[in-house]
Amino acid sequence: MTEPTGVPANPRTESPETLFNRGFVLVCLLTFLTFFAAFQLFPTVPIRLRELGVSLAGSGRFLSIFTFGSALGALATGPLGDRVGHRRIVVGSAFAFALFLLAYALIRRPWLFFLLAFPHGVVWSGLLTSTMATLSSVLPQSRRVDGLSLYGLASPGGVVFGPALALWLQHRWGFPLVALLLAVIFTGLAFYARILPSVRPSGERRSPVQLPEGKVLAPCLILFTSALGYGALTSYTAQEALALGTAFPSAFLTAMAVGMVAMRLAMIRVGFGERPIRLLPGMLGGATAGMLVLTLVPGGLLRHALAGALYGGGYSMMHTLLNAYVLDHVDPGRRGAAFGALLFSFDSGIGLGAWLLGGLIGAAVAGGPLAGVAGYRVGWAAGTLLLALAWWLARRLAIRSGQVFLPGDPPRVGQ
Repeated sequence: MTEPTGVPANPRTESPETLFNRGFVLVCLLTFLTFFAAFQLFPTVPIRLRELGVSLAGSGRFLSIFTFGSALGALATGPLGDRVGHRRIVVGSAFAFALFLLAYALIRRPWLFFLLAFPHGVVWSGLLTSTMATLSSVLPQSRRVDGLSLYGLASPGGVVFGPALALWLQHRWGFPLVALLLAVIFTGLAFYARILPSVRPSGERRSPVQLPEGKVLAPCLILFTSALGYGALTSYTAQEALALGTAFPSAFLTAMAVGMVAMRLAMIRVGFGERPIRLLPGMLGGATAGMLVLTLVPGGLLRHALAGALYGGGYSMMHTLLNAYVLDHVDPGRRGAAFGALLFSFDSGIGLGAWLLGGLIGAAVAGGPLAGVAGYRVGWAAGTLLLALAWWLARRLAIRSGQVFLPGDPPRVGQ
């Protein structure tokens, strides 16, 4: 029985539609800590490799190999979590992540970083796919998009602080200390993950590796094309900032995270309406504008900050909107596999983009009409074109779904 206002008569009884339930809060905290730690690793490893004698182009290949491992691993770890339980996968993946970080603190040979990157990426895929599958089990049916948007604050929240802290620590005490501290954090995450909600495994016997279902191919293609440019941003924006002599080398990544948080807070207030996928083309348009600023606008620190904020504001909602689209079309017992397919597409795009655009940046910096630090802009220009392609694909998906948001449509009302 409820009061006329719709509030439960017993305030101590948690409604099944309550968004801020225990499971949701635990998953959000886990994701914040995961990205806070992981994004201390991603910008510092390329700089460490440069210290060990690796070329500018080669320094981005660690992330390429890592994300290739994550992409391929996601096709196996997603279905594995469906079968054996996602909490087990999160615990095991966090502990294995700590072991890889301990190894990075000790090794001095660049080829060993590249050798470990692929299996490390497989572990990362298990952590992400099972966290997302756990999240899907604790979100109220009627508030999925709101919940995904709030949850999406966790990862950029970690990125706001992680890169700046890691680059400062690396400059002051060196990379081995950074890796050791991160190993301690991920060991703690492994123990923390044991209190996550337990999702009942399906027990269904399936192929250990699954290709994407037809219904998620369009979201996968959008993620892949957009991630090609993202891969270069993660590895090379801090290096460009250092080459320019800016005082805040993590400016792009930090501003990107701030833009992500600001856009999510704004969308939570405005609402998504009944057809949230129609917002996707506009969001990717904003991300493309950020890449265009990075490509064309002169300057260093302010350019990075403005480009990062624009890029992050648009890019942040892409995953929320596509995840909501997938949740509405995929059977609950196969969500681990579906999120694995999405992660495969995103991480394979990151890996390929970091490799190809990194090679393009390295060649441009070494010689040609934009030799020197201006050569980075060649990579940013390529990333802009790839994001424009992702925008076109997103618009086609929205048109095919009859869900394009056009001027003159009725105002959006939050769910």
